[in-house]
Parts: sequence; C-alpha cells; structure tokens
Amino acid sequence: MTFFKHFVRWLRRLGVVVLVILTFYFTLMAYHQLKPLPPGISHTSPVYQIDNVGFFRDLTHHTNGERHVDQEIFDQVERMIERADDFIVIDNFMVNGLVSDPSEDYPPLSDNLVDQLVRKRDTNPDMPIVFISDAINSGYGSYPAEWLDRLRDTDIDVVISNLTPLRDSTPLYSSFWRMGPQWLGDLGGEWWENPFVDDGPKFNLGGYLELFNIKANHRKVVITERTALIASANAHDESGFHENVAFEIDGPIIADLLRAEQAAIDLGDSSIQLPNYAPREMPATGKFNIQYTTERQTLYNVLDTIERAAQDDELWLAMYYLADREIVNALTQASQRGAQVSLILDPNKKAFGRDKSGLPNRPVVEELIEDTDGHINVRWYDVEIEQFHPKMMMLRQANQSTIISGSTNFTSRNMDNYNLEASLLISGPNDAEVMREVDDYFLMLWHNEGGDYTVEVDEYQNTLSEWQRVLYGVQAYLKLTTY
Repeated sequence: MTFFKHFVRWLRRLGVVVLVILTFYFTLMAYHQLKPLPPGISHTSPVYQIDNVGFFRDLTHHTNGERHVDQEIFDQVERMIERADDFIVIDNFMVNGLVSDPSEDYPPLSDNLVDQLVRKRDTNPDMPIVFISDAINSGYGSYPAEWLDRLRDTDIDVVISNLTPLRDSTPLYSSFWRMGPQWLGDLGGEWWENPFVDDGPKFNLGGYLELFNIKANHRKVVITERTALIASANAHDESGFHENVAFEIDGPIIADLLRAEQAAIDLGDSSIQLPNYAPREMPATGKFNIQYTTERQTLYNVLDTIERAAQDDELWLAMYYLADREIVNALTQASQRGAQVSLILDPNKKAFGRDKSGLPNRPVVEELIEDTDGHINVRWYDVEIEQFHPKMMMLRQANQSTIISGSTNFTSRNMDNYNLEASLLISGPNDAEVMREVDDYFLMLWHNEGGDYTVEVDEYQNTLSEWQRVLYGVQAYLKLTTY
C-alpha cells in the first residue's frame, strides 16, 4: 500500500511537471505566432511615379540534349557596382560556390560577385559597402561562410540576419526549439551530412536544429545611389542555371529600400547604419506607378491585382512555388469571372541537386484545374538540374498592365511575415517598353518561341499520386513545410 501511495504521488508530480511544460510550450507557440513585428518589418512604400523601369531575365533551355544558357541579371548587377559612386547595399539570400557536381560547370556567380565588390573596395576605400545575407551560407553556424568572409577581409560590412525576432513559420517545431535547442550552438561536432551539398562542409547539431526552424532572409536586392534592382536570383553557383527575373528602378523609392534594409540589420545587434539617400532631381510625374513592399504587404498587392482581373483580362504567373490559400482561391475566382489565367510553374522535381516530390505545385494545379473546369491554363517549365525560379505575376488589361515581382514565392511562408522578402509593383501603359518585354517573355515561354522552354501540363500532372495529395494536405495543415 505504501508503494502504491508513493507511486500515485509520483504520477501526480509528473503530471504537474508535464502540465507546466505543455503550458509553457503552447504559450510560446501562441506568442510567437501573434507577437508584434519588429519595427520596419512588413513595409509598404508610397506609390511613386517614374519613367524608367528595366527588365532582366535569366533563361536556360535544352534542345537535342544541349543546354543553352542566356543570363542577364548578374551582368546588370556588375554594371550597377561599377557605376556606383556613393554606396552599395546588397541583400542576397545565398552567396556561396558550394556545388554537389562540379562537372556541371555552373556559372561562378558567387566568385564573380565577391570579386567585383572586392575590386570596388580597393578603388573606393571609403565608400560604404554593406552585404546582408542569411545564415544558410554558414550551415547555420556550422562552418565558415567562405565567400562572406572574403568580403569581411576587405573591410566590407557583412550582416548575417538575426531572424529569431520574427514570427515562427513552423510552430510545432519552433516552440520546442525555443525551449532549449536554440542555445545548443555547435554542440554535436561537425559530422552531420550537409543537406544541401554532397560532400560539402559538415553540419553540427546546432546547425541542423536551426535549419529545421525554417526561417530565411530570402531577399534579393541591390541598391546604389543611382538605381535599385529587385530580383528572384541568388548569387549561388548551384543556382546558376535557374530561370530568374529582375527589375531595375530609380528615384526616391530607393530611400524606402534602404529603410527596409536598415530594419533587417536592426533585427540583430549590429551598429551598422546605412547611408542617407538624397535622390537626384526627378520629374514629379512619370508613366509608371511603382511601389515597394516587404513580407506580408506583398500579399495585399497580389490579392488586389488578382481581384481586378475581369472578363477577357489576361493574368500571367511565372512562379517557383504556388501554395498560399488566399491566392489559390483568388486565381480560381478570377478564372470564374472570365479572366484568362495562365500559369508557368516549376514542376518541383529538383532542389539543391536533390529529387523533390512535386509538392506543392502539382497538387495545387490539380485543385485549380478541377475547380475551374479546366479553364485555368498551366504549362510546366522543362527543367533539368535547374529550377524555374521567378516569382512574377502580370495582369494585362485593355490599356494598362500591372506587374508584381521580387523574391516572394506565392506561399504562406513567404507571404505571412515569416521570412524577410522583397517585391516591387509596377503599373503602366501596355505600350511601354517594359510591359512589352514582359508580355513577350510570357508568350515566348508559353509558345516555345526560339527554344524548348515549357511542356504540357500532363507531362507532370499525370504522375501525381494519392500519397502526394495526402502529404501536401498534412504538411500544409501542420505547417511542416518549406512552402
């Protein structure tokens, strides 16, 4: 009887401990889903008028087994660096040259960009140059970030974004991570396999635990006193064959980009202050309206643009990931209103050289086709080792077009204030050069003009299995995804 009493008392005490732990766990979960955002995060600029918008794209396609690569984006970045006189600020998610298969002869994007900045520092020793990036480049602290360290060695300011103050995108795991594993640092030694690069530098346990927390400074922007570039492209060698897009703008909106980057810097304990920007004399009006948004503010522009798509309007998407429920529903409704909705999507079969399961795009496409009775048009980009990596939408109406583009995939992880993201809205007349260029871009890919770019939807959709649909639903519901 005495043993039984002690056992019952022990169970009660254990129950109290478990209750306290669970209360703490769920309190953490609720708080880090709802807590106030840090200052300057989820930013919307005023609407500005300008006359000049530049469009750049990287394309890879394959004909008769031969790879054809046509790149423009980082050539333009090089020109921007060369022309800069007052300052350079770059925020880029990935800058490293680690590759799983060197025989693929990837473009040396990381070396090229770092070399350009080092040369600029050598000839302009007093110019403010700031490079902002993500901890993915060091395996979340598991090993040195070689390419970023080269910048530091030449007195270029480097900031690795501290994302802990942001809300948690994976609450089931992140709440556990915040209860202790986040403090483990490099515990476990550097012997865990690199999940991104075969035979790459080893991860430590702390790096793996932070990786599973799934947060990113996912922005890709280049800012000088002359112009700013908002892109979908990383300075990452193994991403060197990816299809990407970028837009270059000028004018007072540059100050808004700098404010958004200062907010990203201020998430950590860095004392770096970005330079003040005084725009050159600019006209009070221009043919284009432009607006810069970060994080969730992009979602509002996307939904507003889709909701304006009416009978006979054309709505185009070029997208790596499409999964956000509000956007998927809005696309369905636009098609039901009579808008011509055409999607060029990545089939999600490759990432970092690894095979993927087709999620999330293939289940989402099945849903869109079913819910619109096949009226939504879909083609897959014909990828091999690369990704169709743009994040761009265009609404073409009778006299005016609207473009939204940047780093932001159309997913909840990218749209709901979990990642740091950057996007640009451009609206203007259909006969403007940039609108014609983007329209021609979509038509070229859709109709395979001059190359084999896209394939029919059935090329991949016929491979969709029941387990993929179930897995997609479970992952999306529990937020245990990268999308």
